[in-house]
Amino acid sequence: MEELIAKRYVHALLSITKSNEKENLAEVLHNLAISIQDEKILEMIESPIISTEQKVQALLDSLGKGAGKKLINFIKILGEHNRLSSIPTISKILNLEIRKESNEYEGIVKSNVTLDADALTELEETLKRYTGSTVKLKQEESDLDGIKVAVEDLGIEVNFSKERVKEQLIDFIKKSL
Repeated sequence: MEELIAKRYVHALLSITKSNEKENLAEVLHNLAISIQDEKILEMIESPIISTEQKVQALLDSLGKGAGKKLINFIKILGEHNRLSSIPTISKILNLEIRKESNEYEGIVKSNVTLDADALTELEETLKRYTGSTVKLKQEESDLDGIKVAVEDLGIEVNFSKERVKEQLIDFIKKSL
C-alpha cells in the first residue's frame, strides 16, 4: 500500500521536475531517506507529541541550502499529509523511475573468484543484448562455488553453480536410463 502511495508522489514530483534536475533531486532525497532510517529521527517523525511543522522544519534544516523550492514544497506536502515516514520508499521508487527513463541499471556479480574487467564487460554486453538496457555490474565476493548475476530492477537473476550443474547432469543420466 505504501508503495502505491509513494508512486503517486514520485510521478507528481517527476512531472514538475526538469530532466537535468532529476539526478540532483534523487541524490538529495536519497540522503534524506538514509537519515530518516536513523532510529532517533524516525522516532521524532512518528511522534504524536511533536507538531508537523516542527517535523517538517527539522527535515528542511537537515537539507541545508542544497534543496530547491520544489523539494522544500514537496516535503511540506508530505508533512501536511502525514507521509514523512514514506520518504525512504519515495526515494527508492524515484531512483527506479529515473533508471527506467535513462534505461540504465546496476547489477551485482557474486563469485568466489574475482572476474577481470574484460569478463565483466562481456557480461554487461550480453545483458545489454538480452534486455536492451545498459547494465553496470559490480562484483562482490561470496562463498558461492560458481557465479551469480542479479539485476534486481529488471528482475534478472542468473545462477551457475558447479553443484547445480552436477545435480542436473545426474538427474539427466538417471532419467535416460
